[in-house]
Amino acid sequence: MQTRLLALKSAVPSHILEQSDVCTRAGHLFRSRRDIERLLPVFTNTGIDRRYSCVPIDWYAEPHGWRDRTDLYVENATNLLERVTRALLAEANLTTDDIDAIVVASTTGVATPSLDALVVERMGLRRDIRRLPIFGLGCAGGVIGLARADSLARAEPGSRVLFLVVELCALTFRKDDVSKSNVVATALFGDGAAGAILSTAGDGPALGASGEYTWPASLDIMGWEVEEDGLKARFAQSIPALVASDFSTILAEFLHRNDLKLGDIDDFACHPGGAKVLDALEDAFRIERGALKESRSILRDYGNMSAVTALFVLERMDWRKRGRRILMTALGPGFSAVFQVIEG
Repeated sequence: MQTRLLALKSAVPSHILEQSDVCTRAGHLFRSRRDIERLLPVFTNTGIDRRYSCVPIDWYAEPHGWRDRTDLYVENATNLLERVTRALLAEANLTTDDIDAIVVASTTGVATPSLDALVVERMGLRRDIRRLPIFGLGCAGGVIGLARADSLARAEPGSRVLFLVVELCALTFRKDDVSKSNVVATALFGDGAAGAILSTAGDGPALGASGEYTWPASLDIMGWEVEEDGLKARFAQSIPALVASDFSTILAEFLHRNDLKLGDIDDFACHPGGAKVLDALEDAFRIERGALKESRSILRDYGNMSAVTALFVLERMDWRKRGRRILMTALGPGFSAVFQVIEG
């Protein structure tokens, strides 16, 4: 019995960050770095026009510590998840009493009680609801979280699972960190939330095969470093090269295990980690450069929202269309590649 995707929705906070404005301000904030002028073209080379933030742009010019960042994370993440949940329930024509389980993925902040508990309390979800918070998956969290929600739905046929993902990447910005990784993160990341309702009962595209591959000796490629004033992004320059050299083989093995061929995939909903990563993915899929148009347009309009972004890409597609097979992919800390097939 396959799980069906009954609803899919997204949300962003209210503050818009135009990339040109961010570039100008970054040049001022990072002026102590001698080669900052050489690095500033990264803001135009990302393919990003704008992003969304839970705080106004002037917030980034002031110092902030763990308490400040955490308070903002909990408040804004809960608000965004409430918006997504209400939109999902309306689309699926369900009430809060119809939800049997909740899965929430997020890696850009810490909340205990976890975000799922906060949503349960805020929304008045059932007292016997099953809860699964997921932390640490980074950009892969949207795809892996969807797969975990699928497993919960299949474990209890007929139950309805609410899957939510939120990332407030911008809150990790540290103005006194002039490292290249922080400059690149400043050029890439934005805030957003998304979610889905899944069940083996109902009508909608089916969740097919899912899978993961974790590279050996790759723990330092992507992740967080915990600093006194917050989380510091860590990601290696080698990510596009890793995709170029290894992804085709990893993808072929995943497809083979699930009796699929590359030609069986009609479209790709890829997490847009950056323009160079999308180039490498298009090569791996044997499609022309620029063919991942939804991934590129989401990157342009929202930036890299970490785990959230792949669901934004899927939402922008005609995901309800019959007779179409979509492959969702993402890369995340571990360092891992993750896959989820959606079958219309």
